[in-house]
Amino acid sequence: MTDKRFAIYTLGCKLNFSESSTIARQFQQAGYQQVDFNQQSDVYIINTCSVTQLAEKKCRNIIHKAIKANNNALVVVVGCYAQLSPETIATIDGVDLVINNRDKAKIVELVSKNIQGITSCSYKEMNEFSSAWSLDDRTRSFLKVQDGCDYFCSYCTIPKARGRSRSDTIENVIKNAQNIVNQGVKEIILTGVNIGDFGRQTGESFYDLLVALHRVNGLKRLRLSSVEPNLLDDRIIELVKYSSLLMPHFHIPLQCGTNRLLSAMNRKYTVEDFSAKIHTIRNLIPDAFIAIDLIVGVPEETEKDFDQTIKLIESLDLSEIHIFTYSQRPQTKAYSMKQVPMHVRRVRSQILHDKAREIHIRFCERFIGQTRQVLFEKSVRNQQREGFTDNYLRVAVSNHEDQNNMILPVELKKFNPVKLTFSGELKQYP
Repeated sequence: MTDKRFAIYTLGCKLNFSESSTIARQFQQAGYQQVDFNQQSDVYIINTCSVTQLAEKKCRNIIHKAIKANNNALVVVVGCYAQLSPETIATIDGVDLVINNRDKAKIVELVSKNIQGITSCSYKEMNEFSSAWSLDDRTRSFLKVQDGCDYFCSYCTIPKARGRSRSDTIENVIKNAQNIVNQGVKEIILTGVNIGDFGRQTGESFYDLLVALHRVNGLKRLRLSSVEPNLLDDRIIELVKYSSLLMPHFHIPLQCGTNRLLSAMNRKYTVEDFSAKIHTIRNLIPDAFIAIDLIVGVPEETEKDFDQTIKLIESLDLSEIHIFTYSQRPQTKAYSMKQVPMHVRRVRSQILHDKAREIHIRFCERFIGQTRQVLFEKSVRNQQREGFTDNYLRVAVSNHEDQNNMILPVELKKFNPVKLTFSGELKQYP
């Protein structure tokens, strides 16, 4: 046991958050007390992201903040930025330990032994899978089922940051999911780098996993994080349609809006493939929430490409578009390709953001007057408690103490296009 304190700050994806939550539990089990990152601590852990230049800048700012907070604290940097640029981070005065993604699960051991410097490895050495899940919010949990990627898209550093694709076993996922539900969690979100690739090395499949998760006692809701369009099997879509457990919510990365750019970026599908997948979902599950990812200003993107992208998203019945402005990443093929000027990227990004807002509002407004099941969160703002419908619409209702972590029917009365939230009326009180 120890009376030492630790604080952890997480940047980036939900996979990072699930791993940070697991790291926090490991420190607590070792006797450390967790404190807020803004408080004095003996150990500061920064779990980093490297998907864009801005993400790396944020990482450096947080590192400096930790060093300034307590000069005598142990400052530990982990995550994708630590994997890709350990020497750069180690040159920051005050950083004690930089841990690669392979050794992230050993962080408590390394800290306890007062190991300092850099633990480094190549992406080819990341062969093991380590389980992780979040328990910060008793309402929902992000459960890691897969890690790494074999795709090596031209713009992406993730395969070198996370290693090759590998996944948990169905048996262990079921065990972890049951453990999560036993803590009172109602909803699990499956997460990973490329979750559709689950089980390829073990002879299992993502579809098999989804079927098996129906055996978890007490689990009320199951959501999928991002699934590559070429790995979103039609059987999965049909399973979502007929399952009371799987929520009608899809997140599918498009990334580029023309076949020329998809090929240049080494994506595994065509515009026609992607469109067909969206149409299949919408035909089978009309109310499904369909979110896509889109990178604007990728190398060699012309005005014609951009116009075709706009036409494509207008032709699809989408719910939400996540827009990322291309960020030039060293160690990628796209780094040396012809770059779109930054001012052009910004203009195109704003156009897409405006279009995305129109699309989201139009989708939400079709549900005014419907009654849908809402899972309420513990937080209360302005005397209202918020939650999400099965198809991922944010809803706020007048607060009642017993709503926390309950699934209740709510009539969607009015949609606020500024807050992107429905005001609702409970049809059944706790």
